[in-house]
Amino acid sequence: MEEAQTGALLKEAAAAHQAGRLTEAHARYRQVLALAPRQFDALHLLGVVERQQGDAAQAVELITAALAVNPAQAAAHCNLGAALQDLGRSIEALASYDRALQLNPGYALAWSNRGNALRALGRLLEAVDSYERALGLRPSYPEAWCNRAIALLDLGQPEAALDSAGRALQQKRPYPEAATVRANALFQLRAFAAALHGYDEAIAADVRVAEAHAGRGLALLKLERPQEALDSFEAALALRPAHWQTHRQRAEGLLALGRRAEAIDAYEQARALAPDPAQVDFALAALGVGAAPKQAPAAYVKALFDQYAGHFEQHLTGVLGYRTPGLVAAAITRHVQGTGLSTVDLGCGTGLCAPFLRPLSHRLAGVDLSEKMLAQARAAGLYDELACADIGDYLAAHPQAFDLVVAADVLVYFGDLDTLFGQVRAALRPGGTFCFSTEALEEGEFALLLSNRYAHGLAYLERLAARYGFVVLEADSTTVRSEQGADLTGHLLVLRAA
Repeated sequence: MEEAQTGALLKEAAAAHQAGRLTEAHARYRQVLALAPRQFDALHLLGVVERQQGDAAQAVELITAALAVNPAQAAAHCNLGAALQDLGRSIEALASYDRALQLNPGYALAWSNRGNALRALGRLLEAVDSYERALGLRPSYPEAWCNRAIALLDLGQPEAALDSAGRALQQKRPYPEAATVRANALFQLRAFAAALHGYDEAIAADVRVAEAHAGRGLALLKLERPQEALDSFEAALALRPAHWQTHRQRAEGLLALGRRAEAIDAYEQARALAPDPAQVDFALAALGVGAAPKQAPAAYVKALFDQYAGHFEQHLTGVLGYRTPGLVAAAITRHVQGTGLSTVDLGCGTGLCAPFLRPLSHRLAGVDLSEKMLAQARAAGLYDELACADIGDYLAAHPQAFDLVVAADVLVYFGDLDTLFGQVRAALRPGGTFCFSTEALEEGEFALLLSNRYAHGLAYLERLAARYGFVVLEADSTTVRSEQGADLTGHLLVLRAA
């Protein structure tokens, strides 16, 4: 009798659950467990309901209890992984997905969810592989296509991400998340008008997608429509008021409108919410609020160049008229003879300097904070070593290792260069060469500009050279690139270690 009652209640619970009547399903599963506390399906599915209702911790407890009854159920392991992922416990989630796949290697959902866990852990290539395993099993799987696109964007591959998000939208529309990811890819490809259209599609599908409103604001800023951008940032903040990055973006919109005092207030709001306020302090310092740090925060530099990685060279050469690599190449040709050098390219980015450094070098190393930029450099195959590291730390770990140190358009993210000059000198062999560029400052030692880049005085650079035992072979002032249509003057120096 009791078994029949349990079966009937379980059937009612499952029917309510499938119909989306979660409160009713919750009550029925509880009734089953009152009669049979170790009933696997009731424990498992009640855990699923708890997760659907927002209580991931209770879901973990219930599904774990279910698996203690029957550990051979792949679906329960997968659902446990999803609840653990909700709690930010990605390593444990990954283990649950792996167990599900041991039990059922053809489980497409587990492969896709495994990709989500790997992406959260920063293991992006593995995440892409996991999504592709899911898609191999189920080609019509829009969520896997969408999440694959996110991972590809994080890898700095916007073209591939654009295709993946497009496939998701071919299979499911409206799909606001995929429309947003596709727009993000277009933004990274500098197709700002098309990105704006994509964000509008996402918002039309679901006005609650805060990321689409924020992305729309960024696209409008690029299209020089700052008032509309500000409206979009404010719409995003209405949906997620504690999102510090959107407060920072709102500040940038206010700056574009010339509303400096309001921009400072917006930056202050961002600062109060940011887990690490250093990036916001840096932006405020550029506006004259607070003391400028000795160098740009590493997180700021990494995020900046991760964002640019997919279109960096096109932007520099096509938009900014970037001349620095050519100027550095010519200066090195004038002062460095021979080949077989040990060379390090500091802040190498995508490798713009590598084509002229490679013929000079027996060994060529590149150092950058942005793994996405390094991925672009790696694809060119010109470097013997590529290190994702702080350039000061890298130099300190390589005493007297180099004949040539190059820093093209890198010192603009450092204010006080005293320590760095010492690190370069220690890393150079006797007679080695240091070639670098800076932006020019007419008076003073160095200053943080509104562009969030530092400029340096020539006399300051020459004093540092003398302090650390360098001979100045060349010190020239020249146009290094354009800034808002105007030529920007920089210093180009070649120093020889005495």
